[in-house]
Amino acid sequence: MTAVIVRPAGDRAFLVEPNDPAHLPLLLEQLRRTPIDGVADLLPAARTVLVTLVPGVDAAAIETRLRALQPAAADGASDPAAVPAVTVPVNYDGPDLDVAAGLLGITAGELVRRHTEARWHCAFIGFAPGFGYLRAGDAELAVPRRAQARTAVPAGSVALAGGYSAIYPRSSPGGWQIIGHTELVLWDLGRAEPALLRAGTEVRFVAVDR
Repeated sequence: MTAVIVRPAGDRAFLVEPNDPAHLPLLLEQLRRTPIDGVADLLPAARTVLVTLVPGVDAAAIETRLRALQPAAADGASDPAAVPAVTVPVNYDGPDLDVAAGLLGITAGELVRRHTEARWHCAFIGFAPGFGYLRAGDAELAVPRRAQARTAVPAGSVALAGGYSAIYPRSSPGGWQIIGHTELVLWDLGRAEPALLRAGTEVRFVAVDR
């Protein structure tokens, strides 16, 4: 069995999905560290990477190379210096903190401990510019979305839903469980790179006094 599934996505793109979803970060890292000639862009999602090609390249040849990828056999551990990292100071005063803890059968303090001790990585960007879906396999903080979404969630809200954590980059509607807030600016058009997070970014949450 091959390590990845490759599906056409139009005439010059492929969706690449590892057979083991846990290998998606390795797959993305492999594609970034060993670029394939003719690949114009990589767009990761929850389970796949969309590989877009340069117009006019030999798509069949690139498809063959994609099918040969072995993300589970990536060459050693990632170089920590090569992985961007962001520290996020959080006031854990969110309106859904106690509700989320109750859904997990733990105290609010235990939820905060798990959230700050977990090693989070941005799996992909979606929903809104700069909105990173953060995943941590060891966090054990999977809670459902709220039964009713809020019409406006303040920028900087730190939230949980569906096994992910996230930080709202700007005020917007949202149905995630809000457990705190940060003053960190996630999306700023005045920066050279407006988005503070991108796929692969390591995120560490740090509790600060209210």
